[in-house]
Amino acid sequence: MTRPEPATARGEETRQQIIDAALRLFEQNGYTKTTMRAIAGEAGVSVGNAYYYFASKEHLVQGFYQLIQTLHEQRVEQTVRGDSLAARWQTMELAFVDVAAPYHEFGGKFFASAAEPTSPLSPFSDESRPARESSIAIMRNLVIGHDVKGDKRLMAELPNLLWLAHMGIVLFWVHDRSPDQERTRLLIRRVAPLVERVVALSRLRPLRAVLYPALDLIEDLGK
Repeated sequence: MTRPEPATARGEETRQQIIDAALRLFEQNGYTKTTMRAIAGEAGVSVGNAYYYFASKEHLVQGFYQLIQTLHEQRVEQTVRGDSLAARWQTMELAFVDVAAPYHEFGGKFFASAAEPTSPLSPFSDESRPARESSIAIMRNLVIGHDVKGDKRLMAELPNLLWLAHMGIVLFWVHDRSPDQERTRLLIRRVAPLVERVVALSRLRPLRAVLYPALDLIEDLGK
């Protein structure tokens, strides 16, 4: 968690300045070779000031995660339309590709550090919990909607399952070198109707013999 910051426009501007400087250096030099002192110098602030806003590089990256989640949520609120789960999920994922586009090169170079299971930068880590919960909230509040019908147990787990699917999309996006990440956009468009179909089919009683053991396994692995 980042330290409390002054509730002023100037404080927010400085905080964003530090994040932007860090992203530039992470892309140029890699995450492990970039120091807080270098970040402070790039941002034009003192080392003490940099540490005032972010206690470490890890905290700074968490600030970046939160920034992406805020931008993503704002874009989803502006763009999600339609009643179907397919339309909502597709719009949500395409919104992520749009807001994350400026950070695509950084994402590829940063992935090696974030993919380490014990790293606090992992999206599954305790340190990443605030950003993870913000992302799951997008699934719960803005994607599923009140008109999506499915098996009751599946619907209770659906926000978490959609977040896991989102992580798969992010991984594909990181490795996507097509112009404007068109392969990722194609993947999203093709998968969207399948997501809705799986949820709709979950209401069929005979499928519970397959669905419930799968949900049990996911729950056990998440403990």
